[in-house]
Amino acid sequence: MTGTRTEALRGLAETEWRARAERHQHRVDALVGEHVRRRSAGERHPVEDFLFTYYNLKPAQLRRWHPGVGTVLLGEGARARLSERFYTELPGGVGLDVPAFLSARPVLDFVERLLTSVAGRPAHLGCFGLHEWAMVYRTEEVRHGQVPLRLGHEGTDRVVESHRIQCSHFDAFRFFTGPARPLNTLQPTRERQADLDQPGCLHANMDLYKWAYKLTPAVPSELVADCFELSREIRVLDMRASPYDLAAWGYQPVRIETAEGKAAYMEYQRDFAERGAVLRERVLDVCRALRAA
Repeated sequence: MTGTRTEALRGLAETEWRARAERHQHRVDALVGEHVRRRSAGERHPVEDFLFTYYNLKPAQLRRWHPGVGTVLLGEGARARLSERFYTELPGGVGLDVPAFLSARPVLDFVERLLTSVAGRPAHLGCFGLHEWAMVYRTEEVRHGQVPLRLGHEGTDRVVESHRIQCSHFDAFRFFTGPARPLNTLQPTRERQADLDQPGCLHANMDLYKWAYKLTPAVPSELVADCFELSREIRVLDMRASPYDLAAWGYQPVRIETAEGKAAYMEYQRDFAERGAVLRERVLDVCRALRAA
């Protein structure tokens, strides 16, 4: 028996939780169906594959519904969940085994500290997605070999050299080319991530999806899907503002080398920061609920 406080638990009737699970599965199928089809056909996609290669949650795992911490599944059908990791019998039904989860997932401490730190900072806009440009600076190698550079190698290098590079996110900075690293105003490290990540950063907001699924099944699956959707939209902007020419794939560029492109990028960035702030607080609510349980 878990140590979860019974007064904090909310019961879901079997008809209700089965309906929620079905809605979630239909939603995810609509989001990932094309990726699943392409993967079966051996086709690659320069934008959407990232969501399943850099982020390692499989479509089937994203599709699996979990109610999250503080919820008890009622009804005889809930007992099937007892065969799944981190589920246990709770008063009246089946739910999250909080002590077992906390024991096995020490990442909670890092996630809570990181998201709390980011939430307490103002959003800094105006990086213009130059991290993608710095990843191909002064090199003949590109990360997306099937997609040409929009301005060619020399034109791409000129854009990097004529801008102030100010990337604060380690998981973007670590892919900079050697010549690009000294051009960055910061030198991010994994150890400094909680000190440097900020809510205007596209990748910090994309990573809300990662932190949500790393806390599964404590995070309600609807929240994981919300984070996935935001991450997917941000990924599109990330690549539209990149040096790659994706017109053949149906993506028009955000030309950050121009004043108009910079203004458009910042508007997108501001919107993502606002939406990310809401999701960040919801993930933090899960962290707090785990602490309270």
